[in-house]
Amino acid sequence: ADYISMRPSLGGELMLSCGTIQMKKFIKKSLSKSQANEDQHIIEKRWSNIYQDNKRSKFYSVIKKKISSISASMVLDYGCSIGIMSDYLADSSTTVFGVDRSFSALIIAKKHSKKNTDYFVANIPNNVFGKTSFDLILGLNVLELVEPTTFLDKVSKQIRKGHIVLTDPYDYDRGTHSVKKPLTEITLRQYLSKLGFVMVNNTSQPSHLSWNLKLNSRASLNYKVDLVIGKKN
Repeated sequence: ADYISMRPSLGGELMLSCGTIQMKKFIKKSLSKSQANEDQHIIEKRWSNIYQDNKRSKFYSVIKKKISSISASMVLDYGCSIGIMSDYLADSSTTVFGVDRSFSALIIAKKHSKKNTDYFVANIPNNVFGKTSFDLILGLNVLELVEPTTFLDKVSKQIRKGHIVLTDPYDYDRGTHSVKKPLTEITLRQYLSKLGFVMVNNTSQPSHLSWNLKLNSRASLNYKVDLVIGKKN
């Protein structure tokens, strides 16, 4: 209900596709509580289209090459968006799960998903998978969306033995929505070491990978992203 109340346009779309009167009533009640200043679904739709237009970015090619030697059976991709990395990992893994809070992004992801891949709409802190453990967990550019240490503590519990792959430009400025305890390229590695991870694949030192996002014909964002790969034995 909270999710729909922040996305009134999505609520309208779902109303049109409801199969039961009970669900229509639920959505209508959720929309009546909406006090959102911004329709998050419209924003998420825009970014879903941007990621689609940039899915062949060299940034993803670099990440794929860096993790190509990692063997994993159970994979979890936090902040998976339209499923670029989830789709890639499905070719070499038994099961892949993608999690993102964008309904529109996951609709796109599911259109090209493989049989061993599934997606869930959820905020990253939500405990969707209970005590399930994973061999490989990705969190690409998500540290500004959730308290970094809270996220890493959770991920560490989900990996008994395996790898964590993180990228981030450390762009934490989100106004009132900014995280309270940001991590830097140094303190991130220190915190991972504290949790029992060893930095591997030549990522013990900070990196500056180019990630260029074309927004439209006149504008683009150019990030310098740090890549960290940790292994827990």
